[in-house]
Amino acid sequence: MDEQHPLTQAVIRGRRKEIPELVKQCVDAGEDAKSILENRLVPGMAIVGERFKKNEIFVPEMLVAARAMKEAVKILEPLLVAAGVKPEFTAVIGTVEGDLHDIGKNLVAMMWKGANIDVIDLGVNVAPAKFVEAAQQHKPHLIGLSALLTTTMPSMKTTVAALKQSGSTAKVCIGGAPITQAYADEIGADGYSRDAGSAVDVALALLRGTALAA
Repeated sequence: MDEQHPLTQAVIRGRRKEIPELVKQCVDAGEDAKSILENRLVPGMAIVGERFKKNEIFVPEMLVAARAMKEAVKILEPLLVAAGVKPEFTAVIGTVEGDLHDIGKNLVAMMWKGANIDVIDLGVNVAPAKFVEAAQQHKPHLIGLSALLTTTMPSMKTTVAALKQSGSTAKVCIGGAPITQAYADEIGADGYSRDAGSAVDVALALLRGTALAA
């Protein structure tokens, strides 16, 4: 993995217009789509996430990087499909019932996609029953619940309970401004992420059954 590779740097810096030519150069040089994804794109988004956690960059910079990543994946997708390459994990994500905020949820979805997780985004104001339905339909490995309002935190608790009652085996990760690790423990969520930059680390730790470094 070469952090200084032009394609990796284009993702980090959000240079979306440069992406098509840089992807073409990689393909022309003999790199396969899986290698480009895993060695050029995913590391770029990992660096973006680390910088966000350290407050070296902020939401706008993360958004433009995620859009650059999305552009690259769109170009690579036909090649990945042709090669039979699929994401290792599937996730469902949504903002809980009563809450219409989506910036944090969108950022987490982008970061998860940047880690090569297939993400089904249910949007905002998602009822517990809709999360259960999505869990039954898509059989995800991970379910992300977001809430920005303290008044919608009970919806998060109800959703976690509904998922457990339905027999879903997906790991449930929660987050949002008023959410804490203590609340995650209280309602029986499997994980908690304090921000979008940490969301990938938490997700992969849950999915791979490993412990996060303190």
